Amino acid sequence: MHYKDLNLTTTKKLLNNALKNGYAVPAFNFYNMETLKAIINAAQITQSPVILAVSEQALEYMGDDFLIGMFSKLNLKKGQFALHLDHGHSFESCKHAVDIGFSSVMFDGSTLTLSENIKISKKVIEYAHKHDVSVETELGVLSGIEDKNTKSKYGSYTDPTIVKDFVKQTGTDSLAIAIGTSHGMYKRKSNNEKLRLDILEQIANNIPKTPLVLHGASNIPQKFVNKINKFGGKIKNAKGISPSQIRQAIKLHITKVNVESDSRIAFMSSVREILFKQKDLIDPRKFLVPAMDTMCKNCIDEIQNIMGSGYKI
Repeated sequence: MHYKDLNLTTTKKLLNNALKNGYAVPAFNFYNMETLKAIINAAQITQSPVILAVSEQALEYMGDDFLIGMFSKLNLKKGQFALHLDHGHSFESCKHAVDIGFSSVMFDGSTLTLSENIKISKKVIEYAHKHDVSVETELGVLSGIEDKNTKSKYGSYTDPTIVKDFVKQTGTDSLAIAIGTSHGMYKRKSNNEKLRLDILEQIANNIPKTPLVLHGASNIPQKFVNKINKFGGKIKNAKGISPSQIRQAIKLHITKVNVESDSRIAFMSSVREILFKQKDLIDPRKFLVPAMDTMCKNCIDEIQNIMGSGYKI
């Protein structure tokens, strides 16, 4: 199956438009039919371009046939959606995604030596470009945990002095950078921590034509954290990145903003409330439908009030 048969487009096209017009395309992670449906509904309501992101672990959970089977029946609007492998950690993982119908892959060689990162990135890009598939690569390391394949205890900022040569050597379509965000629920120890926008500005000046990507950029809305805790959860001291800082980053050539934790907590806050209040509930639809709606509304809010990508399709 080729992604064009699924009415998907490449992240290269979406991000170049964003770079030209000064907004960011949201990359929302999904794991199943319900979370996919919530994201697509939000994109359709706001007429926003959206990157549908799948991690290696999420792809393993859903399975190739189920994932591509869903897309084969969706009749998506052409030019609005990209299907993206988030944090592919090997050439084989990225190749597999290309072969089954993804329109975009990320090779995450951020924890490798620079020479090894360049070597494998070039290999991934050469294969992907033969199939007209976009590639995102990464320099710098984000701390925190996203899933069992994407985690690091320590982070390191992207070195602005090496980005130009890296892009030239690899031919990457977009570059993920590290300026102080992190994976997971615990992105900051205090509200005073700021993103290194000075580093971002240097990077943007050095590679002005390359779309830049910000991972670990969820803002962790406290209303969802509070609701989870109210109805039986135990999430303590979770802090995200403020929307104002993300908007500042977008002005400095961030064209793709990855969001996962926000969607998770929005979805689960609704599930916990309903199950807490209805102890005898056994019909999954009774909590899945409201959870989809809550997640959809949060995606709409972030599209409109953070990304600035609404009505760009």
